[in-house]
Amino acid sequence: MRIAAIFKRMVMYALVGVVGFVLGAFALYALKVRSGPPLEIWHTEDLSAVFTGENVEDVRTFDDYLRLEEKLFAQLDEQIYYHIGTGPAFALARYSTGSISDPRQWNPDWNRTFELPAKEAVGGVLLLHGMSDSPYSLRALGQTLNRHGYHVVGLRYPGHGTIPSGLKRILWEDMAAALRLAMKHLGTKVGTAPIHMVGYSTGAPLAIQYALEAPSKPAEPSPASLILISPAIAITPAAVLAKWKGWLAHLPGLEKFAWTSILPEFDPYRYNSFAINAGYQVHRLTRSVVRSVEARSASGPLEDFPPTLVFLSTVDATVSVDAVIDNLLEHLAAGRHELVLFDINRQDVAKTILVSDPGPLTARLMSKPSLPFKLSLIANENAGSGNLVKKSKKALSSEISTEPLNTAWPTGVISLSHIALPFPQDDPIYGRYPPKGSDRIFLGPIAIHGERGLLRMSSDWLVRLRHNPFYDLLERKTLAWFESAQDQ
Repeated sequence: MRIAAIFKRMVMYALVGVVGFVLGAFALYALKVRSGPPLEIWHTEDLSAVFTGENVEDVRTFDDYLRLEEKLFAQLDEQIYYHIGTGPAFALARYSTGSISDPRQWNPDWNRTFELPAKEAVGGVLLLHGMSDSPYSLRALGQTLNRHGYHVVGLRYPGHGTIPSGLKRILWEDMAAALRLAMKHLGTKVGTAPIHMVGYSTGAPLAIQYALEAPSKPAEPSPASLILISPAIAITPAAVLAKWKGWLAHLPGLEKFAWTSILPEFDPYRYNSFAINAGYQVHRLTRSVVRSVEARSASGPLEDFPPTLVFLSTVDATVSVDAVIDNLLEHLAAGRHELVLFDINRQDVAKTILVSDPGPLTARLMSKPSLPFKLSLIANENAGSGNLVKKSKKALSSEISTEPLNTAWPTGVISLSHIALPFPQDDPIYGRYPPKGSDRIFLGPIAIHGERGLLRMSSDWLVRLRHNPFYDLLERKTLAWFESAQDQ
């Protein structure tokens, strides 16, 4: 009895210690969060003219969606822009009227849904941007496709293109509902011509989910093919663990818990601040897609999935590279799909500063003869050269062919990044060089030097590549893919 009593006391003391440790750690964390940057009006204000499941009965068509969007941007002016100062002190502020970051002063405002019609369209294309982005992300590709005869729609999701607070309440199901309206609209514009989908980051699983459901919904257009750029098939597990922070954010004084990051807003087409809920919705969406793919492929590879071309960097700090292969491409029927994989810069000079090397992944893919998709690896010609070659092998083949690309890594670039792939080198905001005579903010290579810790933006933000030196390859492959899909 005495031993049992001692044991119970020890267990009780241990539990008290654990609870005390957890509460102490939480108190320290809460203090750290509360002492961080203040929440601004664009973090706290809510715009009501947002497309959700609650007003879906009032928004039945794409035109209804655009009318609601018009009201939304009027609210943005009234509730945000009219309350922010102007002048030199606000020169970089996105929500300051007339600043170099104010997207409203440029025509068109690429934060809004856009449509590029084509006479006698050869097909339709729906462009789907990423989480916290805007339709601007795929603007360049959309304009090129339109010049080649495609009727293009660049969709703005609910919660995007306005203020970061829109990310706190969005659901991926609402984004998918807006996608369906846009696809139906494209169907009325191009008739029997094929409709293709381009999904960047979070736009990729939205496109995949739609394609998986299309055979069971004959009233809605089926995609003829998919282009997936930096696709989010799985993201960091932290998105799940962070869910509890969203709950705590409803408590008085803990409003900052709703945010993964609270940063200045100076990017005209992308939020710098990121809400916990946004990451959680991407997690929910990707889990839904993976479960659907696994269920549909349980009895064999997916035969009716549209031809899919994937562009991906071997290093991606936002999404899982392995998941794209293991949870999607490996489940598709052989012979109709392709992965274009951009390796890191493997010149000898870069090896000493690398933290991790994706070499094992590329070696596994290049040596595996049973891949059901074509693989094209964009890599250094050799370790002593920055010149690039394309190493390709067809589906279910081990034979590798090598083709010179007549291009090379730019000086100082050691890899692509998640956000770089859809932006050309001449992009006026994120490109390699600022346009001459431009009155806009430029967020390409940013040369800021001084002592560390001085800026609110991390050094990671400054270092990250925002444009694709090999964008021309992506564009050419996309055009060729659509043409070949239309011949099938």
